Amino acid sequence: MNAYRSKPLNFPWPPILYGLAILAALILDLLPIPPLPHLHSGLGWMVGAGLVVLAVSLDIWAVKTLVESRTTILPHRCTAHLVTRGPFRYTRNPIYLGYTIATIAFGLLTGNSWFFVTALFAAITTTLVAIRCEEMHLLSRFGCEFEFYCRKTRRWI
Repeated sequence: MNAYRSKPLNFPWPPILYGLAILAALILDLLPIPPLPHLHSGLGWMVGAGLVVLAVSLDIWAVKTLVESRTTILPHRCTAHLVTRGPFRYTRNPIYLGYTIATIAFGLLTGNSWFFVTALFAAITTTLVAIRCEEMHLLSRFGCEFEFYCRKTRRWI
């Protein structure tokens, strides 16, 4: 049995990575380093609020689709089925995309531009630490079916 078949990750990294990204943005904003420009504006707040709604909706839709498909929502558990419907038709990682959108939205809501930097860092780190392992797990588990899915559906957007 392939080592990736048992489970994709040893630990559920992505929620922790995005939590650390949010914490880092808040801390960086307080440090006496050359700050990024603050973006306080009513339009920024309205766009940020809209992005929060989008991010939460995307995450709920993805979790609902996974539950209906009778597979795990936890990134460190073995998947039972390859899910290609719902938000997974448009992106292979809708939950992580929702986390990224939410982190960016917090930057717009608070006027703290560090959120944009840390959201990018979290997305790159999630790709390297989690998504690639998850994709190897799915490839070993579903083979050509997963390869076909990857050809027609982007990793992020």
